[in-house]
Amino acid sequence: MEEKEFYDKFEENLIVELLKRCTQQGLLEGTLLSSEDIDERWKEYAPHYMADAMSQLNDYPAAAMAWAAYVGMAVAHRWDEDWVRYHNEPYEQLHGKEGFDDMDEHIVQSILGLSLESETNQKIEELLRSCAQLCITLIRREQIEAQTTKAFYVFARTTRCMFRIGAALELKRLGYKFEKANLSELPQA
Repeated sequence: MEEKEFYDKFEENLIVELLKRCTQQGLLEGTLLSSEDIDERWKEYAPHYMADAMSQLNDYPAAAMAWAAYVGMAVAHRWDEDWVRYHNEPYEQLHGKEGFDDMDEHIVQSILGLSLESETNQKIEELLRSCAQLCITLIRREQIEAQTTKAFYVFARTTRCMFRIGAALELKRLGYKFEKANLSELPQA
């Protein structure tokens, strides 16, 4: 139970810090936009993503973390575009021509419809690089021994956070926002 509490607290703190970073950069507004449909998709994609990312973790830790955000962006975009059509899209459809290695570029160009050189993509890329570095810093602060069960679970929680941040970024880019509802203005049943 103590370990679960550690992982939950780590994930909670990481989301708060990532949300701060995204808000400071002007790409979110202090709120983690989300949808149960999108969050559920991570549960299906996570084992596949983890298998891909683990092979990259030692040489490219920032990419292994940041690309989970691109997956979140892709899922959020598909959710907005036509969830009935895309709700069962296989994870491998997010891969680029070179598989996992160019998944980020494939998602940006083919799913989000952005040019790699566009100002929007440049801001997203810079932010995700910064978020991945923040993740690495926070993980190092925990002084977790590499290649342990604890390291694996912290990495898994980190990628889930990055997925959720990516989804929130895309939902915001698409115009979604949280608004307080005034219950007195709702029609009475």
